[in-house]
Amino acid sequence: MAMNYYKTLETILLAKSPLKKIELFNDFYEKYKEGEVGFEENYSALELSKPSYYNFCNSISPQDVPKRKNLTSVNGQINLIHAVAHIEYSAIDLALDSAYRFSGLPKEYYDDWLEVADDEIRHFLMLEKLLKELGSSYGEVNVHDSLFEAGQKTINIVERMAVVPRYLEANGLDATPMILKKLKKLQKSESLEKIIQTLSIILDEEVEHVRKGDVWFSYVCEKEGLNTDIFFDIIKKYYPRSFLRPNDLNIEARKMAGFSCQELKIMAKKDVC
Repeated sequence: MAMNYYKTLETILLAKSPLKKIELFNDFYEKYKEGEVGFEENYSALELSKPSYYNFCNSISPQDVPKRKNLTSVNGQINLIHAVAHIEYSAIDLALDSAYRFSGLPKEYYDDWLEVADDEIRHFLMLEKLLKELGSSYGEVNVHDSLFEAGQKTINIVERMAVVPRYLEANGLDATPMILKKLKKLQKSESLEKIIQTLSIILDEEVEHVRKGDVWFSYVCEKEGLNTDIFFDIIKKYYPRSFLRPNDLNIEARKMAGFSCQELKIMAKKDVC
């Protein structure tokens, strides 16, 4: 008997530990790639009331999360790695939720978001390994729920594709090079070199995640008769203070990820290509 697609993804989403979530996903994903998973008809997606990490992470206001400073110290490195690990763990759930919540799309859509979830799991495990090498682990530093809340707000696919990959994840394409630049100026150490290497891998692979979001945002806009300019309306709806640092845009990475020159002109407030 084929494994149920939606019911199994729901179980994975609700898993209460990283180990369990990853084990369940790996089993599911292998069966999915082998064609042993069947899509149920008329499945109703669950409304998620709290993040899957609620029982092992302490959530606080984003303004109160430990600052990523003094990056030559162990504590500073732990705070940085933990912050990125939390982004990646939240991104696992966002990718799974995107594959779970929206039905009636081409199979390629589900292929893409399960592949993204698989990448995010690998990124998380790389960061968790660094945390353990520094004597810490995921859940030992306070976190915030901004990414979970983004998933809760965007329960239609047009908004989800606009907000999660094309805004939040694309912001990472801008922020990570600045972090890497700062790290490369510091006195070299084995731990810093590992952090730089890991963040560089994540940056390269996140471009493809944003590109997938661009593909499906455009697909759904065309299907629903929407102009893709609605992207800026959606972002302003949820993030009224968006695109306030035009000089920090990673233009080349954003172009690779599918942003048009017109979109980049609006974001950068000048011609950039």
